[in-house]
Amino acid sequence: MADMPNFHITLTIGERVRLNATTGSSSVKCLLAMRINRFIRKVNWINYQQRKYKTMKVKAQLSMSFNLEKCIGCNTCTVACKNVWTNREGAEYMWWNNVETKPGIGYPKQWENQDLWKGGWVKDGDKLKLRYGSKGYMLSNLFFNPHMPEMADYYGDGDVYTFTYDDLHSSEQSKQQPVARPKSMVTEKEDIPINWGVNWEDNAGGAHVTGKHDVNFKEMSEEEMEATLKFRDVFYFYLPRICNHCINPACVGACPSGAAYKREEDGVVLIDQNRCRSWRYCVSSCPYKKPYYNWKSGKMEKCILCYPRVEAGLAPVCFHSCVGKIRSFGPIFYDMDRVEEAALADDKDLVEAQREIILDPFDPKVIEAAKKEGISDDWIDAAQRSPIYKIVKKWELALPLHPEFRTLPSLFYIPPLAPITTSAGKDSPSDTDVFDMDKPSEGPLLSLDELDKFRVPFKYLASMFGAGNEEVVKKTLLRQLAVRHYERSIRVDKKPNVEVLDKVGLSEEDAKGIVRALSLAFYNERFVVPNTKREDTDTSPYTERGVAGFEQMTPWSPMKRRKSYHKSYHTGSKKYE
Repeated sequence: MADMPNFHITLTIGERVRLNATTGSSSVKCLLAMRINRFIRKVNWINYQQRKYKTMKVKAQLSMSFNLEKCIGCNTCTVACKNVWTNREGAEYMWWNNVETKPGIGYPKQWENQDLWKGGWVKDGDKLKLRYGSKGYMLSNLFFNPHMPEMADYYGDGDVYTFTYDDLHSSEQSKQQPVARPKSMVTEKEDIPINWGVNWEDNAGGAHVTGKHDVNFKEMSEEEMEATLKFRDVFYFYLPRICNHCINPACVGACPSGAAYKREEDGVVLIDQNRCRSWRYCVSSCPYKKPYYNWKSGKMEKCILCYPRVEAGLAPVCFHSCVGKIRSFGPIFYDMDRVEEAALADDKDLVEAQREIILDPFDPKVIEAAKKEGISDDWIDAAQRSPIYKIVKKWELALPLHPEFRTLPSLFYIPPLAPITTSAGKDSPSDTDVFDMDKPSEGPLLSLDELDKFRVPFKYLASMFGAGNEEVVKKTLLRQLAVRHYERSIRVDKKPNVEVLDKVGLSEEDAKGIVRALSLAFYNERFVVPNTKREDTDTSPYTERGVAGFEQMTPWSPMKRRKSYHKSYHTGSKKYE
């Protein structure tokens, strides 16, 4: 109400209320004044809501969710993506999809440490600015960028490597067992050192060393961190990562050439290979370090969300190949006019602010505004069937990765319900144990009051998924735990425990929907992919078919050509037939 505009009402002579009339007591005048004031405030509020609605700019965004509770770290998604997109020269070190083990520093090393890499956005008063710095600072680093990962950050002291497998297949007789030696895929030098890789910390291997440099421990004491990283008390979970295709992408904002852009129709973030001049500021400014430099072509590359598949109604290959069925995919609607407001929220409010700009696809006003923006009926239907809206907004289960980067990522994660801490502590039996080693107070499941017994520290998860706000993390964990209690009550006790759902703000319908979405959903329920509406584009199919495949004859090439031989008389959205 504080920013509500003032609307002045002018009453006609016949309608004017004479508050200073000679008749009537002062109390009557006061009552009349209060009623008029209430009427004016009501009109103000109605007009404010109408103006707010009129300025709603609905945009469609292909969004995703990953359920970390179910990820088994098999890297099938990684291999699928590698075989389809980056199995070529210059892209050997690129992993558009990778699966990390947390705690750890990841790939490239310490990608979360923005004091080092300067990625994302920061608040500058009531505006946002790139954390990297001004255009002048960018220009001063043109020939040496101190905030860009090098090959050593991706693959250690050597290069991206393969092995001399030819030595194993040679028919020549030798005096010793043949050995496949490590070989650089860049320089072809052999016997290179191997001390880092894309999943070097797999299954928490070496986490007692590298985990100490994990920035997500920053809110924990050194004693807590040391105890957590001890082998017998250690926790770990898998973190699959792809490009987040952010609503407010820093890579797009940092590109001097304007090569990085966000598609209007579906929000996919891409890099125009013709416009790219390899300034590589997209690498520095992306806080997730998902753009890569192709050393062979001299161009920047990144995850394209398999848009050739998506345009045909198919899920991206990493989603399609996921063994654990942890991934969901579908469009959401958001209010473009409120993006800056959400990105400027305080750290503790960033998660809720991002949820606020996600619109209800069932709201008639949202549907009407979406149609005015040219969003088709099948995309509206897809947004209504999309699992992402329910998982992120309705049930509030999934959270963005590092919302403090202020890029408003379109990939959301359901935090893992970790096992409880073991019965053996740091110094068991001793009073100096850091952890509380009690068992569940009753039954095999922890009660809703015993979340602190989970092995993954709240402060760690809050640093990753809540910008330090533990409450948003506790809410999703409590709801997951409540659904487990509810399902167990049905199968074991033969009587649904609705009370446990009421405590966390869920209904039975919500609980059944969550179980369906996260455990039992079919392919078409997990992946809701509307086709691209190419028939609505302002191009002529008759003309385009004659130049298909000729790079110099695209509508965007310097070679000007006729778009069509005929004007459109039957399709209002097009100029040509």
